[in-house]
Amino acid sequence: MAYSKIIYTVAEGVATITLNRPDKLNSFDRAMALETIEALDKARDDTAVRAILLTGEGRAFSAGQDLAEAIAPGTRIEEIITVQYNPIVRRLRALPKPVVCAVNGVAAGAGANIAYACDLTLAAESAVFIQSFIQIGLIPDSGGTFTLPRLVGMQRAFGQMILAPKVSAKEAEAQGMIWKAVPDAELMNEAIALAKKLAVMPTKAIALTKDALNRSTFNNLDDQLDVENELQTVAGNSHDYREGVQAFLEKRKPVYRGE
Repeated sequence: MAYSKIIYTVAEGVATITLNRPDKLNSFDRAMALETIEALDKARDDTAVRAILLTGEGRAFSAGQDLAEAIAPGTRIEEIITVQYNPIVRRLRALPKPVVCAVNGVAAGAGANIAYACDLTLAAESAVFIQSFIQIGLIPDSGGTFTLPRLVGMQRAFGQMILAPKVSAKEAEAQGMIWKAVPDAELMNEAIALAKKLAVMPTKAIALTKDALNRSTFNNLDDQLDVENELQTVAGNSHDYREGVQAFLEKRKPVYRGE
């Protein structure tokens, strides 16, 4: 598939997906959303890809929904959510590969919630996060009402959603909304280095860890202990486990395959 609204590249085991509507602050129209979904599927199915990096071109990560498209005649908001945002968030959480997000500027509305759905999110210190839905009379979507209260607690989540403050990258790090805030000039180098580091790790175990965390949301302790037993059994039968133990015994660097 030829992309016109995103940039997709693969290098050193990392698939980089760059939202590419900089003149629109990378706001999502239908075409960019569908290309993002297709690229996530492509990265998932490519055995050469061991990690994914999601970022934006220009001075924004994503301003959320393209409102001009949203109010176009015949456009239904439920279709936008069903076709565009829910599939993106579901893929980010279900991907059996680690997803790093590099927030290079404003992340508003769905843009913020997509960033929170990634596994490790870095943000430039000049970046800001905002739950902008209330400003146009909407509720948060793209998983925001699920993810944000689990990151910051109910009171902070409600305050962000109703009062819509601009949260700086450093504040977002301090509140646990993102993994790390970094100087602007270092963002992409640090994000690429992190994605490359993950790509050579035992990504089978990373995928199983992600699965365990996803399932823990709905489990009590007894159920989660059973999940850990189930997934640890899978990990214990993997090539990466055998390679890791053998490398430790032989005092050498392991060579993982994600298998």
